[in-house]
Amino acid sequence: MIIKRARVYGMCFGVRDAIALAGQVAAQSGPVTVLGQLVHNPDVLQSLREQGVDVAENINTVRVEPGTHYVITAHGISDAQREVWSQTGATLHDTTCPLVQKAHHRLREFVAMGLHPVVIGKAGHVEVLGLTGDYREATVIETESDIAKLPPERGLGVVSQTTQPIERVRDLVLCIRLLRPTQALFFADTVCQPTKDRQNALRELCAEVEAVIVVGGRESNNTRQLVLAAQSYGVRAYSVEGPHDLHAEWLINVARVGLTAGTSTPDAVIDAVEQALMQLSAHTRLAA
Repeated sequence: MIIKRARVYGMCFGVRDAIALAGQVAAQSGPVTVLGQLVHNPDVLQSLREQGVDVAENINTVRVEPGTHYVITAHGISDAQREVWSQTGATLHDTTCPLVQKAHHRLREFVAMGLHPVVIGKAGHVEVLGLTGDYREATVIETESDIAKLPPERGLGVVSQTTQPIERVRDLVLCIRLLRPTQALFFADTVCQPTKDRQNALRELCAEVEAVIVVGGRESNNTRQLVLAAQSYGVRAYSVEGPHDLHAEWLINVARVGLTAGTSTPDAVIDAVEQALMQLSAHTRLAA
């Protein structure tokens, strides 16, 4: 069996920078709490805890104390939430990805133009909550059925969650235009380049393999999107957090398997999954 890695895969610069800063703060200033889930990878989270980095996954129940250190995740937060935390006397270390900041900036521009704010993305996702947090009237579009929620009387300013599949985003924008032909619509493509690169690389990979293994956290949106994309290309796709999630039956009669990973998956975990695939392949041949 041949194992082929995607041309581009794994951890993006925004996640790497956020992890590095959290570790640096803990080393220099003592224990630090991450406000929200910094990454969706259990191995990375365990490594951070060992460095003195705690993770408060539910930011709504966190009591931010003065004189302590906190990290804002790469997913970003609303300006209103940042202001509330800034007034507590705590030290905030902001690791918001610059490409998420771009989405905030474009949405802010649209609102200043008098447009109704619209975010294409997964409702309830921390990045989407950050984008909409300053605009109570904002509409989140996850499926075509959500378009009915849009107000008919105002122009629309549309951005997207940075990890959405760009084809899906464009399809939804087209649907809005078709269903609201007389309504002004301004669209800013805020899907980040690392996401586009990984989606394009996956498309290329799926043309060369019979099955794809996607390595990433179970709660990771971009990992989930990679699995769905591979399936849409007609390839069997399996999501794993690590080598322990692999199953030998996935590889029966498979001559070429692809390997890719979500944007919060460290290289060491990807390497371990590849090694486990090689071992499973050998066992499968022996059993045959």
